Amino acid sequence: MPMQRVVLNSRPGNNGVPVPAHFRLEETTLAPDLEDGEVLVRTLCLSVDPYMRCRMNEDTGVGYVTPWQLSECVDGGGVGVVESSRCSACSEGDVVTSFNWPWQTKAVMKGSALQKVDPQVVDGHLSYFLGAVGITGLTALLGVREKGNVTKGANQTMVVSGAAGACGSVAGQIGRLDGCVRAVGICGSEEKCRALVDDCGFSAAINYRKEDIPAKLQELCPDGIDVYFDNVGGGISDTVIAQMNNNSHVILCGQISQYNKDVPYPPPLSEEIQETLRRNNITRERFTVLNYMNKADAALCELSQLVKSGHINVLETVVEGIEKMGDAFCSMMKGGNIGKQIIKISE
Repeated sequence: MPMQRVVLNSRPGNNGVPVPAHFRLEETTLAPDLEDGEVLVRTLCLSVDPYMRCRMNEDTGVGYVTPWQLSECVDGGGVGVVESSRCSACSEGDVVTSFNWPWQTKAVMKGSALQKVDPQVVDGHLSYFLGAVGITGLTALLGVREKGNVTKGANQTMVVSGAAGACGSVAGQIGRLDGCVRAVGICGSEEKCRALVDDCGFSAAINYRKEDIPAKLQELCPDGIDVYFDNVGGGISDTVIAQMNNNSHVILCGQISQYNKDVPYPPPLSEEIQETLRRNNITRERFTVLNYMNKADAALCELSQLVKSGHINVLETVVEGIEKMGDAFCSMMKGGNIGKQIIKISE
């Protein structure tokens, strides 16, 4: 059975910027015979995500994800349909998902590694299982709930960096729904700013490539900043933290500006910023969604309802074809996507 797959061709090195040539498309065949417990799946869509940059290194620097191996198939979040099964939990035609889906057009997988999903939960938008009603949405919802201390009626202001990405665009909407009177997004283009305000209900957005971030924050957050959902780290985060109120909260979700650098995760802060955190009693705790999976089922149910009711608007950038995986990943790492970057593999 012919199929295509994407393998890791080379590593960028700890300080390197990934390029499409780090990935290689291979034509190969799949043995059609299944063993007990296995299923044959056809891949429908795959996602690329910032954390994957760490998997390109020999050592990811974090304990909860493993490095990709050279000349072996790459993997990540995926959704597909079962074409044949020797697993009692999976039937032909079932839609299934996994956090460790191989970048292949078809794959033989253990049924126990797959989660069956109901397309009605996402009104048939199966890619949402990789984003707003999947691990990305969980990260946004539980990050805000567990680390943000958002309180209705408390006149709080939230700032989100990387706000037009898959996680940030949902996090700002959760903040508004949970009671923040303002949600201000920081992103990298005028088109993204418009999407955040017009489509996602952010109060305002700042284009960090063109605008004076400290001045715009003072203008847009006249009562200071109470909650900061941090997806980028670096100088932007230092600027936000400098304007945060006493007893405010940083949700340390990601540090994409630092992922191509050989620094520990989370990257160290300057003495000045550490002193600001201490002086103003600002909490800044790393948030890892995998530590809260006992709350996942209820949170996914809530996300489904919020998306289906239109209270959360989902942003996506979709490209077609497994041959575009490397291009899509590298584009996403440079901010080329609005919302979740999805690669459509088949119908």
